Amino acid sequence: MDLPAPLAWLVDEAGASSDPELFLAELGGRLLADGLPLAGAALTLAVPHPIIARRTWLWRAETGVVIEALGFAGGPPGQAGHGWLAGLGPVLEETVCPAPDSPVLGWAGCRPFDPAEAYRLRQASRFAAAPLAALAARAALATLLEAYLGRRSAAQVQAGALCRGAGETIRAALLCADLRDFTALSEATEPTVMIAALDAWFDRVTGAVHAFGGEVLKFIGDGVLAIFPAAGAPGEACDAALRAVAAARAGMAHLDATRQAQGLPSLPFGMALHFGEMLWGNIGAADRLDFTAIGPAVNLVSRLEGLCKPLGHNVLISGAVAKETATALIPLGEHALRGIADPCAVFTLPED
Repeated sequence: MDLPAPLAWLVDEAGASSDPELFLAELGGRLLADGLPLAGAALTLAVPHPIIARRTWLWRAETGVVIEALGFAGGPPGQAGHGWLAGLGPVLEETVCPAPDSPVLGWAGCRPFDPAEAYRLRQASRFAAAPLAALAARAALATLLEAYLGRRSAAQVQAGALCRGAGETIRAALLCADLRDFTALSEATEPTVMIAALDAWFDRVTGAVHAFGGEVLKFIGDGVLAIFPAAGAPGEACDAALRAVAAARAGMAHLDATRQAQGLPSLPFGMALHFGEMLWGNIGAADRLDFTAIGPAVNLVSRLEGLCKPLGHNVLISGAVAKETATALIPLGEHALRGIADPCAVFTLPED
């Protein structure tokens, strides 16, 4: 079959596009080169995510630049693509296939499209169905993995790190955080109220971790384990972790004030920071794996967090972190940690 160049590309090569952004830029550029009077294009995909409902990529013909817009769950139906295209010129939109949450391709013209041009764009949308189905499936998988594993760990799994024992040794600042007296609180609290409290706690910690470039590795009951990988100087990772802890502590202070105004008890917590090496990768059974971090540094930060209550501080910081940061810290002396051979120099933040 002798197909126009853009349609031949959709049949033969588009399925190998690495992501929707590149797909849209390539398709738009090919249609533009084929003589269509395009000012811009938009591609919208539905995604399975707890917050984001849709992702829309917007391509501008004049510059070739692609930007992304997000549509959030519970918000109005996605109009980001249509509204943006309407600002460029006359709009033609096509649902790629009749299935629910099908990809939507939209085009803006430098002038109104004539019937032949509109037909060519509809043909492009039709031929795009198969490669977009593959792209949408990959995007959905990536989104699900990120929601459950975190961005960095998800990327490792998608890249093929699927074997037990597969991993690498990395250096990172580690954050271990835990609610105090959670068992007693859960015994005296309705499950739905307790879940709401847990979600609020996790929101404060996880939001702070992500805001400063860290990644939550796992939730363990009411506990959180997060890492701040040291891509460059260790001090950068440690400073990011310290800023995250300060932000989480401020968030919890605000949450406690809100809970007390509602007649609910505060949520005491402990957080610990340490810096060291760990194995980051797959552990588990032959057919059920966990992508996580293990090693002496992980053990130490967990034991250090357990000292928060005995020492009367909600944030404790190891000497390994203190050595890498210029942040003012308050020394609390050296302390033995259960199962750790050497005593650990312990610090805390001011005004703790």
